[in-house]
Amino acid sequence: MTELPEIGKISPEIFTEMIFPRLGAKSDSVIVGPQHGVDVGIVEIGDKAVAMTTDPVFIVPEYGWERAAWFALHILVSDAVTSGLRPKYLSIDLNLPMDTTKEQLDLMWGVMHRECERLGISIVCGHTARYDNCHYPMVGGATVLAVGGKDEYVTPRFARAGDKIIITKGPAIEASGIFAAMFPQILERKFGADFSKKAQGIFYKMSAVEDALTAVSVGVRDNGVSAMHDATECGIWGGLYELAQAANLGVRVKKESIVIEDGVPEICRQFGINDPYAAISEGTLIISCREHRAQAVVDVLSQKGIRSSIVGELIDPKEGMILLEKGGKRKLEHPIVDPFWKAFYDALNTSSKIR
Repeated sequence: MTELPEIGKISPEIFTEMIFPRLGAKSDSVIVGPQHGVDVGIVEIGDKAVAMTTDPVFIVPEYGWERAAWFALHILVSDAVTSGLRPKYLSIDLNLPMDTTKEQLDLMWGVMHRECERLGISIVCGHTARYDNCHYPMVGGATVLAVGGKDEYVTPRFARAGDKIIITKGPAIEASGIFAAMFPQILERKFGADFSKKAQGIFYKMSAVEDALTAVSVGVRDNGVSAMHDATECGIWGGLYELAQAANLGVRVKKESIVIEDGVPEICRQFGINDPYAAISEGTLIISCREHRAQAVVDVLSQKGIRSSIVGELIDPKEGMILLEKGGKRKLEHPIVDPFWKAFYDALNTSSKIR
């Protein structure tokens, strides 16, 4: 029997062995069910497609309460928009530590309300309480619903060999944004105050919401975007592998074609992440798109100030997963364990000793 990982998401093997065979009652209304590498489920209700995703409410007070609440909300919504549908409803459960104050809750909730209002999301139900043995950052869970026409959603089954792969923002967005927010003094000592200040701006790139909704404005399925995947744990390499696997296709990607945000290489080196492309990257969106619409997607993203590039294509599954880089090519493999976690806890330990 496959063992559980020490930290982070379960492996595809555990999902296939334990979760996938046991999914409760079967229903013909389920259009897209649970699938490793797919961020949402989609059901048919009336004449509409309803996409839904559930995740932890992830609040990290050390980011600062406003940044922490912004990030928590955008983590939730970023998965939902990979369906190509606009998010409409939020159900949220907050199981807060006993030492949470009224002022802290007020600040958190104010930010979540503001972002939901800005994104057109209605909060429709939930649960809020303080309990013993509840601790930050995992303080509950939430479900986001996105609604649209049955011809408007995207999912890996619409992807085809020949579809181009587009990647926004580049590697290690979340890893770099968190390091910059948590350890600005370290970056300032190493690279200077201007670098540290600019690096902290990466934090607010940790959302795929605008990326996804902008991309599908060009068109979907045979007229544009066929599938999208948010590059979270295990980063770009993991996300590419998962999208191709979910589509039952291979992939060929040129590493040097992937955009990279200023400051990311330096931050990753400073904190011991040797391969930024394997590191957690909330906010980085991987898009598959019909070839004739790929440049239009890149152009419309650019108009919104979102950097992106065409980095490769989906290919026949017999050709496998191929990564082209300087010096040749190699097999693209799933990292399995994200290097961010060790780097983050090492940085926490080092920082506490310095203080």
